[in-house]
Amino acid sequence: MTRALVVDPTQPDGVRLTEAPAVDGGVVVDAHFAALNLGDLNDARSGRVPPGAALGSDVAGLVVSTSEGGPPVGSRVVALTAGAFASRVVVAPTALALVPDEVDLARAAALPVAGLAALQSLRAAGVGPGSRVLVTGASGGVGRFAVALASLAGATVTASVGSAARGRGLTADQVVVGLAGLTTPVDVVIDNVGGPQLAAAWELLAPGGTIQSIGWSSGEPAVFQPYSTVGPPKSLTSFLIDTRTAGADLAELVAHLAAGRLAVEIGWQGDLSDYAEAAKALRGRQVTGKAVLSLRP
Repeated sequence: MTRALVVDPTQPDGVRLTEAPAVDGGVVVDAHFAALNLGDLNDARSGRVPPGAALGSDVAGLVVSTSEGGPPVGSRVVALTAGAFASRVVVAPTALALVPDEVDLARAAALPVAGLAALQSLRAAGVGPGSRVLVTGASGGVGRFAVALASLAGATVTASVGSAARGRGLTADQVVVGLAGLTTPVDVVIDNVGGPQLAAAWELLAPGGTIQSIGWSSGEPAVFQPYSTVGPPKSLTSFLIDTRTAGADLAELVAHLAAGRLAVEIGWQGDLSDYAEAAKALRGRQVTGKAVLSLRP
């Protein structure tokens, strides 16, 4: 049976497991694994994905039908595409990358949204050797990739986490709980938390520094102190993944993964039918790293 997890506002979690429709055109991928992101939970409720459409963005599997510019049939690929939570998905040739045999497809599936957000935000901020980088929400999917990629770029990295236990395994120069006690200025903040922590991170920015606002997991407002935005120039920039470079950027991430320079921590893994369990764990911040769904029963 082919399956898809589609948006259904009448259901408790805003989704329904159903039989997947037939797909054609473009590069068709037989999906083996898909990663679940906090954004997917929001999409299930926000109306951004219409009722009846499949949820999801991250997928890895085998090419079963190709198109001009696409890889050969049988290729192992990872892709960024709408409707990833389905047994078969259509992918643009520019939004996928080949996955070598030595890379586990479940781990490759965790790369697109979180890996691209980390890679592209660091690039936008101009991170390189000597940069001082602070990553908030560093134990999550984007955060772990951002810490690792910033370190690979030669930056000095401080990782902020919610608890000491969640900081285990991070390749940062310094791991802290929250931001209390931090006084050394930083050049770049990759912020996944928002709220009061975003306002506190602003105070740590050196002149000319920048905050890349990736997520807002706190769900709380950010209140800046009077005159805190008056002074030497620094910036707060909203962030959105650039799909135009998705394929090339995914290929870079896969190369790092294959060479052992980048690790993917899977904190939860289960079947597509276990979506509710995975969603609850993500909302409760009980997943360290990524949550991965299997599309093959």
